[in-house]
Amino acid sequence: MRHRIGILIAWMALLLSGCGEASQEYTVGNCYLVVDNSVHQDATLAGAMNPNSPGIYCIIRKNIRGGVSYFDFTDNAGVTSSKPLNAIDTRRTIVMGMNNGIIVGFGTLNMPATFYAYDLECPNCFDPHAIPVKSKPLSISVSGLATCGVCHREYDLNNSGFISKGDAGNKLTRYHASTTGPFGVLAVN
Repeated sequence: MRHRIGILIAWMALLLSGCGEASQEYTVGNCYLVVDNSVHQDATLAGAMNPNSPGIYCIIRKNIRGGVSYFDFTDNAGVTSSKPLNAIDTRRTIVMGMNNGIIVGFGTLNMPATFYAYDLECPNCFDPHAIPVKSKPLSISVSGLATCGVCHREYDLNNSGFISKGDAGNKLTRYHASTTGPFGVLAVN
């Protein structure tokens, strides 16, 4: 009996030790998005989903214009494009992070490159519980930095969203993400 209890305690300790730093890499916040770029054929999004061109990041938002829902894409070089949601997109659940915006792209620091998905809101300024909710979106630069216009912190998109300039605080909110290639499927959850 003692042997079984000892084994049980050892297993519990092993499981709990596995919940350290790695489990805090991703947020438990809501984000769910699937974009089939083999259908949309959007070059702006394709650039960010290409593992052979790390450092290209794309902001994705969902907007409605004239009664039609669109995916709006803006890369870190300022190139923008829009694609209307198709029938399959409209049947999917779409939750675009904390306030309708995410950033996706491959980092430049690791080989093979790591695919990242971050929330577009500043993790140190945005308060989803404030009434009214006021957006604190980040802007992204060609050099792979995301900057908050309120607190002026700079976050390194190539390095897990850590603060590279400014006061100490939380790193960027990161979501699980995968891509099957530039003109493949993007999945963020």
